[in-house]
Amino acid sequence: MSSGFSKIACGVVALLFSLEVNALDWNKVSGKDVVLFYPAQMSWEMVLTQSEHSGAGKFREGKNCAGCHEGEERASGKLLVGDKSVEATPIPGKPGFVMANIKTAHDDQRIYVRVEFDPGPQPDVGMDKEFATKLAVMIDDGNVPEAARAGCWATCHDNLTRMPSGGSTETTKYLTRSRVSVTRKGGSEIKAAADLDKIRAEGGYLEYWQARLNPGQSALAVDGAILEKRTENTVPAVSVEAVEAGSKWTVIFSRKMMAGAPYKDIVPGKTYTFGVSLHAGHAHQRFHYVSLEKTLTVDGGKADFVAAGN
Repeated sequence: MSSGFSKIACGVVALLFSLEVNALDWNKVSGKDVVLFYPAQMSWEMVLTQSEHSGAGKFREGKNCAGCHEGEERASGKLLVGDKSVEATPIPGKPGFVMANIKTAHDDQRIYVRVEFDPGPQPDVGMDKEFATKLAVMIDDGNVPEAARAGCWATCHDNLTRMPSGGSTETTKYLTRSRVSVTRKGGSEIKAAADLDKIRAEGGYLEYWQARLNPGQSALAVDGAILEKRTENTVPAVSVEAVEAGSKWTVIFSRKMMAGAPYKDIVPGKTYTFGVSLHAGHAHQRFHYVSLEKTLTVDGGKADFVAAGN
């Protein structure tokens, strides 16, 4: 690609981003700081095991992750990033957490999630050869109760690739409802296709959006679902605009609130759970940062984020 064409392409992307930002007037939207922390090899199964997680009993009794750990994310990330009892392969120099500022809004048709973050100096681990940074949002509409209680941990199991019980076969994020049974080491036997189809028809899966980022290049938008594995839609309904200034990124996700199946309808009066994850320094798979579970509503209600009309 010629440098002239590259400059034109970057200029078009910047113009589109500017138009979208101006249309929404993000200066009028209040944001909240969210800590994205390093979770090491803390799996769903570990969270439920009292001998390994002192809060397992409280969690089984109904207390959510944020109910116990909100405000502890920075300290937890600093501990987990180098603790060999839960991180078998520590990455030298990797920060324990990254701060993000999140804003949400909507217009007549679309929902928007704006995430601003600076990953800071990150060791280049070289796992993902194609993308330096990946930012993702995972969404539940109430059909996956464990996601409302534990956010991303609902999909993080002990037998995923590079987790303690992971084998040579690649295993991506999944939900326990997709397995015949689950032990402390996770679940390997997937339910029959007819059973999975029934779960999907009932909305028992998570939706995710992802922005794949490289400095000086347009963002790549990806979306999909998580049930028995992470699946990617052929043509995404989600759009992504991203701008980098120094090491700071501003990423705006958007999609139609009523995008049709398999996307979850985003409607006023309903509470959604979402979580944010970040891969930085060419990291891949479990070597990411995550948020605790957050809540989202449209136009009003009690939630961490209220997407107001703009």
